[in-house]
Amino acid sequence: QVREAFYGYEVQRIQRGRDDIRVMVRYPESDRKAIRSLDGFMVTNTNGYRVPLSTIATLIPETSPATIFRIDRNRTINVRADINKQNTNMLVLQNELREYIDAILESYPDIAYSMEGEAKEQRQSFGSLGWGLLFVMFIIYSLLAIPFKSYWQPIIVMAVIPFGAIGAIGGHWIMGMELTLISLLGMLALIGIVVNDSLVLVDFINKRRAETGDLIKSVSVAASARFRPVILTSLTTFLGLMPLLFEQSTQAQFLIPMAVSLGFGILFATVITLLLVPINYLVVEDCGRWKRAFKAWLGYHPNQQTGEG
Repeated sequence: QVREAFYGYEVQRIQRGRDDIRVMVRYPESDRKAIRSLDGFMVTNTNGYRVPLSTIATLIPETSPATIFRIDRNRTINVRADINKQNTNMLVLQNELREYIDAILESYPDIAYSMEGEAKEQRQSFGSLGWGLLFVMFIIYSLLAIPFKSYWQPIIVMAVIPFGAIGAIGGHWIMGMELTLISLLGMLALIGIVVNDSLVLVDFINKRRAETGDLIKSVSVAASARFRPVILTSLTTFLGLMPLLFEQSTQAQFLIPMAVSLGFGILFATVITLLLVPINYLVVEDCGRWKRAFKAWLGYHPNQQTGEG
């Protein structure tokens, strides 16, 4: 009744050419603009009696939204803010906001919220990075397994990849920078670089072993024989990135996190590579030797597999 009095009640539609004209019955404009008209409005109850609106409803003047937005038929409100990224950690702020909002909404179970804008873009980017990482790892493993003709030696080469990520994170800590999406992209690009040094060592061990037949000697001389090319490759890469690391221009700030991931990641991974690859090579060979010994043992006791004897 209130809506029909102030908004109008459609009593007729008139067709004029292509236009559909609706005839509405409602209060005059002067009464629709006055609060006293709402206070004294008479409502007909279920018994047919007319009573003032103020006797059956409490009227509280408030400001209503100028526009109502809905998503999936749910009324929504957007809270926007611009954050100064120079002195604010976005990830920490988002976690604090989630804890604060979750505590408030415990009393309002019908209300839900979601982080949109840049937070949504970050979620989508992290999801795509995860699939990209799996794809890159599979491609690298396949490319290494074909020339090595082995299922295990590619794992020796790829074992240094996590240490590159550790070096990248340490580089951000040394430079006093926060991890960003560009930093993660730099770590993704770092995978292909750190694999090179490990690949050089494994290939050298394979060739030296094929020539001499001595596994221990081939592994022991691998790091010292390939020390110079491995170190020079890493140092030249890091030195090439140094101008970008200390660039102060505004345009370069966008790329500096990627340069930090690449530079410090490859330095740390190189040191680990010279120690880890020979050790992993011997571990894999020991595992292969134990596997062959176990197969030989099974072949020597065939009845144990069937439970006979």
